[in-house]
Amino acid sequence: MNIKKTSSWIVITVILLLIGIAMLSRSIINNSNGGENLLEESIQEEPEIDLYFGFHPDSFFIFKDTISPNEFLADILLRHKVPYSIIAQLETASRDVFSVRRLRANRPYSILNRDTTDAADFFIYQPGPLRYIVYSLKDSIYAEEFQNPIDTVIRTGAGTIDHSLWVTMRRNDMNPALIAKMEDALAWTIDFHHVQPGDKFKLFFEDLMIGDESVGIGRLLGANFINRSGDNYAIYYESENYSGYFDLEGRPMKRAFLRAPVRYTRISSGFNPRRMHPVLRKVRPHLGTDYAAPHGTEIFSVADGTVTRAAYNSGNGNYVRIRHDNTYETQYLHMSRFADGIRPGVRVRQGQIIGYVGATGLATGPHVCFRFWKNGVQVDHRRLNLPPPEPMSDEELPIFHKHRNRILPIVDAIPIPEEQDEKKQSNMFTSLGWLD
Repeated sequence: MNIKKTSSWIVITVILLLIGIAMLSRSIINNSNGGENLLEESIQEEPEIDLYFGFHPDSFFIFKDTISPNEFLADILLRHKVPYSIIAQLETASRDVFSVRRLRANRPYSILNRDTTDAADFFIYQPGPLRYIVYSLKDSIYAEEFQNPIDTVIRTGAGTIDHSLWVTMRRNDMNPALIAKMEDALAWTIDFHHVQPGDKFKLFFEDLMIGDESVGIGRLLGANFINRSGDNYAIYYESENYSGYFDLEGRPMKRAFLRAPVRYTRISSGFNPRRMHPVLRKVRPHLGTDYAAPHGTEIFSVADGTVTRAAYNSGNGNYVRIRHDNTYETQYLHMSRFADGIRPGVRVRQGQIIGYVGATGLATGPHVCFRFWKNGVQVDHRRLNLPPPEPMSDEELPIFHKHRNRILPIVDAIPIPEEQDEKKQSNMFTSLGWLD
């Protein structure tokens, strides 16, 4: 009996010992893994260094300034102990990259120096926000041009017009290039010379940024101009077969004719068979539309065609006439001068510059008188109903519709600020994430 009890206690002891060994082994393994985890946690990546125009900022003393009026590169470099001999070599070495003679007042520059008791190592000049020039002043004398990295930020903008489109956009701190983008997208459906108070717009676009500075506008991805006729959408779409702005049904926004031959102007006199002539002071048919604009404003051909006349007479002043096809012709009067290469027989494209606004001939001030012929008869082009372009192919439409259905809800969701809110805020842009 005692032997049995002793055997039982031995078995129990062995079992407990095995359990203890197993638990101890697991603890050791866990501690070992924990140590590895702690080791991994203790190994941290070094923080990324923000380079200064490609240079490690901790390796140099950096001096920043802007070029003063009447200041030359030699004036700057001599202050930083660069000898005349190096300056002369630099002028020769930089000639084919960015000549030191092209440096301009009020542009920023930097001097990089490893040792302030010695001559400067590098001179960095920024001719604009998109690029910078590095001039090496030691060892090897050279100049090299670099592009600043550009980030694309997706934004939205909206507004309600009270005076003019230009004033409304400028009040909201919108990039002027964005105005041109909107006109490029909608110029065939919206008469931007006759926008009305209360008209609204929504824009979905790419803002090109260098750091915190906007340096341009990328693509206008979607737009809606809302006036008394309703919604006027334009969707940017690009594929192997198509590229440009389209309406919601997949028809190209681009029409055969632009609605006007100039931008950012007003109509000073419309088509009127019984207008009092401002110079002759008698009733005389005005079979054109006058667009008042500053002297020298660019004048565009409203459609593809061939120049048939580029001449001067006492009434028209300098004028250009263009035949577009067997049906339509246009004419542009009172130019200050013709654009280079504009002469009879030359082919021009829609939107090509053909001349510049002036007041030659019978004109009281700078403007372009735009005339439009249909089948040999002068007509009011603003009342013409030109046929819409054909939609894209049946094979392409489903792909376009899928793209449209992604853009349209974003444009529709853009809030339009009230007029009083616009006046309180200088920038109504809203940053927006973009899903691939």
